[in-house]
Amino acid sequence: MAALRLRPLLLLSTLLLASAGHAQADLPPVAPGAYRWMEQGPWDGPIYMVISIGKQRIHVYDGDRLIGIAAVSTGMKGHRTPTGDYPILQKRQWHRSNLYSNAPMPFMQRLTWDGIALHAGHNPGYPASHGCIRLPYAFARQLFAMTKIGTPVAVTQDRLSAALKLDPLVLADPDNRVVSFGPASGRMPPPEPASGEGPMLDIDPAIFGMRLQRP
Repeated sequence: MAALRLRPLLLLSTLLLASAGHAQADLPPVAPGAYRWMEQGPWDGPIYMVISIGKQRIHVYDGDRLIGIAAVSTGMKGHRTPTGDYPILQKRQWHRSNLYSNAPMPFMQRLTWDGIALHAGHNPGYPASHGCIRLPYAFARQLFAMTKIGTPVAVTQDRLSAALKLDPLVLADPDNRVVSFGPASGRMPPPEPASGEGPMLDIDPAIFGMRLQRP
């Protein structure tokens, strides 16, 4: 029986939700302005982060391994930080706010085009920003060096556990560093397939029930 040859990009469909065992609820609270790195790299990837508004904390993950935590300060009343899944849209090491009195935003990593970003800033231990997510300065600097355009960021109300558990086939593919928490809601176009022929996967259509349409 003829087999379909699928590119490694399709292996992304093997991403699974992490089990409850990856929850980090047993970690102690983080003092305002404090942070900690559990590992210093090199990273296997993919890097992504989960931010809890309720706990005022950020967790940084390498795959499904927690590698860093820090206190944050999110939006205050009237300027709430919106929850959702975002890719990093823009990075600027030295940036000033276009909305709030030219305020400095060091190590800015933009999440939305209407003003929500990660950046170094005052961290009093409670929501105090105009919607951005303020990070301890040294933590923001190191995080800035680790991420790239498209790195996923999940802003949640309470959850801090790992978002994804990666299938070994995905981790074994050195060219595969794309992670998605869910539908991108039109924020970014999907990545273009890599040029050239890569390793191929033979799939029996009788098993997977895939339909073929001829032009």
